[in-house]
Amino acid sequence: MASGESGSTYLSALEAAEAHFPDQARLVQRLFYVNDTFRSMCEDLAAAAQALAHVEQLSDSVREARRLEYAGLVDALLKEMREAIAQSKIVMLRRTPVSPKLR
Repeated sequence: MASGESGSTYLSALEAAEAHFPDQARLVQRLFYVNDTFRSMCEDLAAAAQALAHVEQLSDSVREARRLEYAGLVDALLKEMREAIAQSKIVMLRRTPVSPKLR
Protein backbone atom coordinates (compact mmCIF):
# COMPACT_ATOMS: atom_id res chain seq x y z
CA MET A 1 0.00 0.00 0.00
CA ALA A 2 1.53 3.31 -0.96
CA SER A 3 1.49 6.12 1.55
CA GLY A 4 -0.82 8.93 0.63
CA GLU A 5 -2.85 6.57 -1.57
CA SER A 6 -5.92 8.13 -0.05
CA GLY A 7 -6.62 10.05 3.11
CA SER A 8 -8.56 7.20 4.66
CA THR A 9 -5.90 4.63 3.80
CA TYR A 10 -3.27 6.88 5.31
CA LEU A 11 -5.25 7.33 8.52
CA SER A 12 -6.21 3.67 8.78
CA ALA A 13 -2.51 2.77 8.77
CA LEU A 14 -1.91 5.16 11.68
CA GLU A 15 -5.00 3.89 13.48
CA ALA A 16 -3.83 0.29 13.08
CA ALA A 17 -0.52 1.13 14.72
CA GLU A 18 -2.16 3.15 17.50
CA ALA A 19 -4.51 0.26 18.25
CA HIS A 20 -1.55 -2.03 18.92
CA PHE A 21 0.42 0.55 20.89
CA PRO A 22 -2.23 2.60 22.74
CA ASP A 23 0.11 3.57 25.60
CA GLN A 24 2.54 5.05 23.10
CA ALA A 25 0.10 6.69 20.71
CA ARG A 26 1.87 10.07 20.67
CA LEU A 27 5.23 8.47 19.89
CA VAL A 28 3.61 6.31 17.20
CA GLN A 29 2.08 9.42 15.64
CA ARG A 30 5.40 11.24 15.65
CA LEU A 31 7.22 8.30 14.08
CA PHE A 32 4.46 7.85 11.53
CA TYR A 33 4.77 11.42 10.30
CA VAL A 34 8.57 11.76 10.37
CA ASN A 35 9.88 8.28 9.57
CA ASP A 36 9.12 6.79 6.15
CA THR A 37 10.22 3.30 7.22
CA PHE A 38 7.93 3.31 10.25
CA ARG A 39 5.03 4.67 8.18
CA SER A 40 5.59 1.84 5.70
CA MET A 41 5.46 -0.68 8.55
CA CYS A 42 2.16 0.85 9.67
CA GLU A 43 0.74 0.58 6.16
CA ASP A 44 1.89 -3.04 5.89
CA LEU A 45 0.37 -3.78 9.30
CA ALA A 46 -2.97 -2.32 8.26
CA ALA A 47 -2.96 -4.38 5.04
CA ALA A 48 -1.99 -7.61 6.82
CA ALA A 49 -4.57 -7.06 9.57
CA GLN A 50 -7.25 -6.38 6.97
CA ALA A 51 -6.32 -9.54 5.06
CA LEU A 52 -6.41 -11.53 8.31
CA ALA A 53 -9.84 -10.11 9.14
CA HIS A 54 -11.18 -11.31 5.78
CA VAL A 55 -9.57 -14.74 5.75
CA GLU A 56 -12.93 -16.43 6.43
CA GLN A 57 -14.05 -15.44 2.95
CA LEU A 58 -11.36 -17.61 1.36
CA SER A 59 -11.98 -21.14 0.18
CA ASP A 60 -11.49 -24.00 2.62
CA SER A 61 -8.46 -25.23 0.72
CA VAL A 62 -6.37 -22.11 1.44
CA ARG A 63 -8.03 -20.54 4.48
CA GLU A 64 -5.83 -21.98 7.23
CA ALA A 65 -2.59 -21.47 5.33
CA ARG A 66 -3.48 -17.83 4.69
CA ARG A 67 -4.56 -17.34 8.30
CA LEU A 68 -1.14 -18.53 9.47
CA GLU A 69 0.63 -16.42 6.85
CA TYR A 70 -1.21 -13.19 7.70
CA ALA A 71 -0.96 -13.77 11.46
CA GLY A 72 2.77 -14.32 11.04
CA LEU A 73 3.08 -11.09 9.07
CA VAL A 74 1.20 -9.15 11.73
CA ASP A 75 3.40 -10.61 14.48
CA ALA A 76 6.62 -9.88 12.58
CA LEU A 77 5.54 -6.30 11.84
CA LEU A 78 4.56 -5.68 15.46
CA LYS A 79 7.95 -6.96 16.61
CA GLU A 80 9.73 -4.70 14.12
CA MET A 81 7.60 -1.74 15.15
CA ARG A 82 8.24 -2.42 18.85
CA GLU A 83 11.97 -2.32 18.10
CA ALA A 84 11.62 0.94 16.15
CA ILE A 85 9.66 2.50 19.01
CA ALA A 86 12.27 1.37 21.54
CA GLN A 87 15.09 2.73 19.35
CA SER A 88 13.36 6.08 19.04
CA LYS A 89 13.45 6.44 22.84
CA ILE A 90 17.23 6.14 23.01
CA VAL A 91 18.94 9.43 23.56
CA MET A 92 22.48 9.60 22.33
CA LEU A 93 24.74 11.59 24.63
CA ARG A 94 27.89 12.95 23.10
CA ARG A 95 30.88 14.15 24.96
CA THR A 96 32.06 17.43 23.65
CA PRO A 97 35.76 17.39 23.00
CA VAL A 98 37.75 19.29 25.56
CA SER A 99 39.56 22.24 24.06
CA PRO A 100 43.34 22.08 24.53
CA LYS A 101 43.14 25.52 26.13
CA LEU A 102 40.83 24.18 28.88
CA ARG A 103 43.17 21.41 29.97
